[in-house]
Amino acid sequence: MAELPHILIVDDSRVVRKSLIQHLQGQYEVREECDGEAAWQTLVVDHSIKAVISDLQMPKLNGYELLERVRTSKLRRLQQLPFILVSGEETEEERVRAKELGVSDFVTKGAGSTEVLTRLNNLLVLTSAQETREADRERLVQDPVSGLFTRKYLELQAAQALSHSARHGVDVSVMVLGFDGFAGLCERLGEQVADQIGNRFAKMLTGKMRQEDSLGHFGNGQFAIVSPGTAPAFCATFAERVREAIEVARLSVQGQTVALTVSIGLASVPNDQVDSAASLLDLAGERMQKAMQAGGNRTESGGILPATRPISLHHAVELLAANRPGPVIPHLPALAERILPLLKLMGQELELDLALPLAEIEYRLSERKSEKN
Repeated sequence: MAELPHILIVDDSRVVRKSLIQHLQGQYEVREECDGEAAWQTLVVDHSIKAVISDLQMPKLNGYELLERVRTSKLRRLQQLPFILVSGEETEEERVRAKELGVSDFVTKGAGSTEVLTRLNNLLVLTSAQETREADRERLVQDPVSGLFTRKYLELQAAQALSHSARHGVDVSVMVLGFDGFAGLCERLGEQVADQIGNRFAKMLTGKMRQEDSLGHFGNGQFAIVSPGTAPAFCATFAERVREAIEVARLSVQGQTVALTVSIGLASVPNDQVDSAASLLDLAGERMQKAMQAGGNRTESGGILPATRPISLHHAVELLAANRPGPVIPHLPALAERILPLLKLMGQELELDLALPLAEIEYRLSERKSEKN
């Protein structure tokens, strides 16, 4: 048999409490208190109470004071608790004050126990519906495990951003990021561990985003960022910073170091002609897939910026420190050209005999560049 909802009755009259309890028995499990202070203590410790029926005039703490404590409590369950005030005389002044304090309903004792029961039933039905809607909204908005926005909610955020863009002529950019070889990562480490890696990645992203940006799930091992008011060029710059940061990260999982890379797809309005928020996200997702098919570890921006660009000396050093020379090798000629002035200066200022034929190296690099052109 299902447990009955718990109700608290607060009244200094034993006769009134007994009368209410007789009407509520069978539908509710009733607790009773004879003053407001005792009722407050009960509400704090008893999480099972679903509603309060309270007299207005009581010793120690009257109905108004009890209601005020409940509504100003730091406990969310008390802030939203259905609260019915019962008064011997229902004046307009009393109604206004009760409403200002956040009363759920206000009845006179002359209305009878049946009326109180009807009001209580209606309040609990309404509260249940509100809790269901809130739970549905939370499921729509946030993933229960990672706490990130769902893809459906990201579409709503993107739709709002597009509406604002149409009115004010500002850019809206979207990034979709996916781990390269995520299916293989799941096979090696298990889906649970792979998801944990994704959540760690998402936390890193959250720390780098603006407050007005929205981060959420796009697919398995894939995430999307909706960035209102961001020009595509700035979005592409951010994407490259994220890609490079993941490329050099040293992630320890189950006692082993895991090397990860991401592919990123970008789309923006008004640069890309799309007819909906879903289409904008899908376009960014398609470009991410294109980046993966081209070998991964790159950004596909639809022509805003090259999908690959020369790496910096700092990034090259980070890659070598991470024991990952592979991504550096294609950029060695450009890196050598950039480092030659530094080597010359070191030789001159530090009086070091580097024993390097710098002129010969410079000549050969120039010759190699001419051959390629």
